[in-house]
Amino acid sequence: MTAKVGDKRPPPTERGTTVLRGLTTTSFFADDLDAAATWYTELFGIEPYFTVPGGYVEYRIGDYEHEFGIVKSDYAPHDTHTGPAGAITYWAVDDLQATLDRLTELGATPHDAPTVRGEGYVTASVVDPFGNVLGIMANAHYHATLARMTTTATT
Repeated sequence: MTAKVGDKRPPPTERGTTVLRGLTTTSFFADDLDAAATWYTELFGIEPYFTVPGGYVEYRIGDYEHEFGIVKSDYAPHDTHTGPAGAITYWAVDDLQATLDRLTELGATPHDAPTVRGEGYVTASVVDPFGNVLGIMANAHYHATLARMTTTATT
């Protein structure tokens, strides 16, 4: 299949109900959350916009306000002490359970069960057949940002 300039793809709602909507959050892990928050605050030049005391900090970075989170290692779904802590990129989905079901039907194995991370946030992850961790998230912020961007683009 060859793509041509000007090809039109159907809107996401016409491509299925479990489509990966867009990148929502990349999570890094750190034993010392305070030190990591200080380091990334210095790097980004901004304060975190969202915090869970003792467990999580999150920044909005870049042109599209992508979310970059740091999770205290105690809450990581994997051992972060046997090598690099790794990162999990979460894709925004409309229906977390339907997407999780579809991924496992396709051969992915559970990594982290659906977990409520706060009001409006539920995450889960799987390991694809090739050993990669794929995160999915129902994320209220993603939909609010999308709505704002859509409204701004049309006004």
